[in-house]
Amino acid sequence: MMTDLDIGLLVDDDELYLRTLQRSLARRGLETRTATTIAEALRIADEIRPGFALVDLKLSSDDSGLTLIKPLRALRADMRILLVTGYASVATAVDAIKRGADDYLPKPATADMILRALGLEKAEAVTVESTMIPLHRLEWEHIQQALHETGGNVSAAARLLNMHRRSLQRKLAKRPGPERGPEPE
Repeated sequence: MMTDLDIGLLVDDDELYLRTLQRSLARRGLETRTATTIAEALRIADEIRPGFALVDLKLSSDDSGLTLIKPLRALRADMRILLVTGYASVATAVDAIKRGADDYLPKPATADMILRALGLEKAEAVTVESTMIPLHRLEWEHIQQALHETGGNVSAAARLLNMHRRSLQRKLAKRPGPERGPEPE
């Protein structure tokens, strides 16, 4: 699939997700490069001048993908910039669009979702059920964010989430499977 988007840049701190998404997009004819940090993303972007960039909102505990929007736009004004996040909120979506992002997708964004956002695939009749992330999946991702922020300490994460430690342990034992939420293709 040849497009005016040339090559893309995928930026996320989850290397497994990056590799999976990169392979999925390659099967659909899109060449991409990957980066896990802001510095690496800027270096690669300067080198390849990508036609599109898919940027995760939360790259690490201190880095935000929002800070990449302006420098990427400065490198190439016609670059399509898509922001993805597992912690979607109206406030961050508005902030991303105001900063110059072209679209905002929930994570995990599938290759088909990305192609639709880039305008490379016709949008079929999309139902609400196919675009909504199940509540248990959002809860799981919220718990994972709390665990990440507390360095894996279950007791501290439970306090952060305002729940009993045993309740959190029970929820952790019920990890959602791939059939319960969209996964990258």
